[in-house]
Amino acid sequence: MSQPTFTFDDLKRILLEGSGAPEGGGLDGDAQDVLDTEFSDIGYDSLALLETASRIEREYGIDLDESVIGDATTPRAFIGAVADHLVAPAA
Repeated sequence: MSQPTFTFDDLKRILLEGSGAPEGGGLDGDAQDVLDTEFSDIGYDSLALLETASRIEREYGIDLDESVIGDATTPRAFIGAVADHLVAPAA
């Protein structure tokens, strides 16, 4: 069985499903232009990120630490944190 992945497109889809598109930009455009931009600068607050984390936990069957929300302030950091949780040692 292949290892699940979490991409920018996955983050974008889940953010839009849970929080909608913010006024004034958001995640539109080239991923490389957005990946290192603070969530607050693209219109997403901590509540949007909490909802996103909850949806990711349900969809991917993982538990994200609360610190993920506080520490992952950019899409790149958030994607990396989720990817780290998806890589689980074999039991």
